[in-house]
Amino acid sequence: MVKRGPYGKGIERREQILEAALRTIAERGFLATSVAELAEAVGLSQSGLLHYFGSKEELFVAVLRKRDEIDMAAIGEPGPEALIRLIRRNTQVPGLIELFTHMQAAAADPRHPAHDYMRVHYERGTAGFAELLRGMQTAGTLPSTVDPEVMATAFMALADGLQSRWLIDPSLDMEYYLQRCWAQFSGEPFPGT
Repeated sequence: MVKRGPYGKGIERREQILEAALRTIAERGFLATSVAELAEAVGLSQSGLLHYFGSKEELFVAVLRKRDEIDMAAIGEPGPEALIRLIRRNTQVPGLIELFTHMQAAAADPRHPAHDYMRVHYERGTAGFAELLRGMQTAGTLPSTVDPEVMATAFMALADGLQSRWLIDPSLDMEYYLQRCWAQFSGEPFPGT
């Protein structure tokens, strides 16, 4: 049997904390979840839990990174339809949308731990979506007149804005607006509809 050192145990414990935080925030909501409750859920003191992350804000950024990792594995093939799958998935975990929205606002301050996370999140997301759109143009399924970078940036902003509004009014049909905006922007029906 291979012996795990303290480093391996620390990584394992950090993963346990992140899984518990994802579950708790998804179920209860970000605003209704305290660090003390998260610590209790994994059998640690509040300071013991923060030892693994440095601060409450860094813990929440790590939760968002973990959420991204899980989402990317779950939504399957990239494409416009994946954005719809992600929106559907997020409606099942409103507390995580709440967390993202709060951290997004806090990230406007370059000193906040979420600042770099959000910057990289948007850079990677926009670049990946723009690359997908260029591939659709090459395949002839998206008009060549569409600017992939502009469309990718607009759709990321639209998806985030719709989710923020959905927190206020859960009757908002985010899928409808994404599909209609796609049709307006590209002149083509939303793929798969």
